[in-house]
Amino acid sequence: MLRLPDFTYVRPRTLAEASGALQELGAEAMVVAGGTDVYPKMKRGQFTPRYLVSLSRIEEHRGIRREEGRGLWIGAGETLSAVAGHETVRRAFPALADAAGLVSTLQLRNAGTIGGNLFVDTRCNYYDQSFFWRQAVGFCLKKDGDICLVAPKSRVCLAICSSDTAPVLSSLGAEAVLVGAGGSREVPLDSLYRDDGIDYLAKQPDELLRGVWIPEEAFGWRNVYLKLRRRGSFDFPVLGVAAALRIDASGTCEGAKIVLTAVASAPKVVADATGVLCGRPVDEGAIDEAAELAMRVSHPLDNADMDYWYRKRMTRVYVTRALRQLAAAGETAGGADAPTA
Repeated sequence: MLRLPDFTYVRPRTLAEASGALQELGAEAMVVAGGTDVYPKMKRGQFTPRYLVSLSRIEEHRGIRREEGRGLWIGAGETLSAVAGHETVRRAFPALADAAGLVSTLQLRNAGTIGGNLFVDTRCNYYDQSFFWRQAVGFCLKKDGDICLVAPKSRVCLAICSSDTAPVLSSLGAEAVLVGAGGSREVPLDSLYRDDGIDYLAKQPDELLRGVWIPEEAFGWRNVYLKLRRRGSFDFPVLGVAAALRIDASGTCEGAKIVLTAVASAPKVVADATGVLCGRPVDEGAIDEAAELAMRVSHPLDNADMDYWYRKRMTRVYVTRALRQLAAAGETAGGADAPTA
């Protein structure tokens, strides 16, 4: 039986106290919210903190509310179940409700937070194993080793981003609010991720996620999230596709963003697809071109479930499905404005 190692549990009451604790304790400390990813990885020896700084008593990073002219605020401490079931989220941003509702199992969604899912550790077949398994193969670049077992010549770790909610919030133009010793700052969500399986978050060690803003402009965009996984009841994504479109009354696309997950160490924005889709009807020709561009930038490797060549081909299939769904959905697919929560 795998057991938790010894650690000291720190329970600050404010984000400022939590940030101060991280500064004081340094590299031997980690943050824990719901703990659905942290505790299993501590049991497997992937995380080895001496101190856990708990966010469970902090109220300032909770809440879901609509502010006219600003957008929708979602506190990082809200559970995935709360996000998936919130009326405003479900009506205006069904992609986010679906993404949050597809994470793991109901019990874990009741404990796990959206902040934890946004910053969830990158995954890999060679990393997400017990200590003894990893020891037998000589460890890997991400933990205790010196080579990437996925691509031995790679200078960076190729573990993949497995967040379901990150690509959706990226597609909606969300901004993250970080709190640390230097104060509070707002950062576009896209800027928070690096394509590096080890150093995958572009933030200071003492900075904490307070929450995210979905901008007012995103209300009225059609949005969808589709997830490929081996087990339909629960599993990490081996491919996730988030798509958001703004379509005018004539059927012309005025704005578009497609973001992939589980194909790189960071959410992958299909930048060229925006130019292909905008300024024209979202017809089969436009959908085919955008899906082809998405497949070109999707570079799965042998670091997750299912064959990498299959995952790459399914990128085109899932982007096609997502865009067809949005093109046909009209106002009912996240296009309708939602009342203030």
